[in-house]
Amino acid sequence: MTYSIDRCPCQESPRLGAMTLHPVAESVPRARHWFRKLLTPYRPNCSVDDCVLLLSELVTNAVAHGTLNGPWLVQVEWFRVGTSLLVEVHNPGLPESVRLRHPDADDAHGRGLLLVSSLADSWHSGPSRFGGTAVSFRMAGAWSAP
Repeated sequence: MTYSIDRCPCQESPRLGAMTLHPVAESVPRARHWFRKLLTPYRPNCSVDDCVLLLSELVTNAVAHGTLNGPWLVQVEWFRVGTSLLVEVHNPGLPESVRLRHPDADDAHGRGLLLVSSLADSWHSGPSRFGGTAVSFRMAGAWSAP
């Protein structure tokens, strides 16, 4: 896995970090570990635990539902946008396949976006600038206004 981090966020470079992951189950705990390690020094006002949980759900969905004939990767980026934290997860799946489900109590799957919808201030899915799908969440008020 590779990752990068911008240590001095500013208006010209709002990206705080990025990861490129292989689409395998082992990438989910790696994403959680590195996201926590790279986000925590920025001291967001929002819950880092909640952000890690939401990232974990989106990476799990990307690994499970991304499709492409041939090798592909999951791309994760997080940004400081004003006072908000924006986290994006990209995969080569189809944007129209992303949907919020309301599973029954005994359903084993289908709660990832429900968690994202419940904990994040907003979430979005659509075409990725890398091709495929991007699913993102925003935590408003993650930082104080300058």
